[in-house]
Amino acid sequence: QVQLVESGGGLVQAGGSLRLSCTASGRPFSGYAMGWFRQAPGKEREFVAGISGAGASTNYADSVKGRFTISRDNAKNTVYLQMNSLKPEDTAVYYCASGPPFSPILRLVANNYNYWGQGTQVTVSS
Repeated sequence: QVQLVESGGGLVQAGGSLRLSCTASGRPFSGYAMGWFRQAPGKEREFVAGISGAGASTNYADSVKGRFTISRDNAKNTVYLQMNSLKPEDTAVYYCASGPPFSPILRLVANNYNYWGQGTQVTVSS
């Protein structure tokens, strides 16, 4: 049974930073793509960032490009999302997800992922 556990969310002022972590268990970590998604109240879940199994390939939503960085430490079975220059519109529940080693364009689609964490709340005040 694969489990993903997110941490690192919280309340931060606009312009501040947070780092989210997602630790996986239940299967070998390095062979699988990982993604971060978010869902704000009343909105659909949207792609934020994705990373390949080895970490060599990443992609980002246009809304976070240049501000967020996804990375992974396969020795620790953990993927990170460093979020800088946060804006109130970044407020959402953030979810990590695990999927097969698919191409970058397929990382954008939530339905392509097999496993999801429970989510962590990020609130950015203005």
